[in-house]
Amino acid sequence: MKFLKPIIIQNSRIPKMLSRFAAIEISAIALFPFVFCRGKIGDQTRVHETIHFQQQLETGILPFYLIYLYDYIKLRLSGEYGWVAYRMIRAEKEAHSNDRVPNYLQKRKRWRWLRGK
Repeated sequence: MKFLKPIIIQNSRIPKMLSRFAAIEISAIALFPFVFCRGKIGDQTRVHETIHFQQQLETGILPFYLIYLYDYIKLRLSGEYGWVAYRMIRAEKEAHSNDRVPNYLQKRKRWRWLRGK
C-alpha cells in the first residue's frame, strides 16, 4: 500500500470552507482518496497529507476519522486549547514530525502512529 498516492486537487475551495468548523486555518486536507489544497501544493504539504492518506489506508476511512475525532475531543475535554489539541492528535504528531524527513514515506512503519510512537 505504500506505493498508493492520493489524488491531489490544487486551488480548491474545500479547505477554506472546512476552516469555518475547525480549530485551525486549513490549507490542505486529506479526504480519501483526495488531498484538497487551497493553492499550489508544496513538497512538505504533499508529504504531510500523504502520511494522512496512508493512515486512512491502514485503518480504513471511517475508523481513521473516528480515531482522529476521538483524540481531538479527548484532548479538548482534558483542557487543551483547540490548536494545541490539534497538534497532539496521534495522526498529526506523525505527520508534523515527519513531513520534512527525506524518504519518510518509503521507510514509514505502518500502524506506529496509533501506538503514539
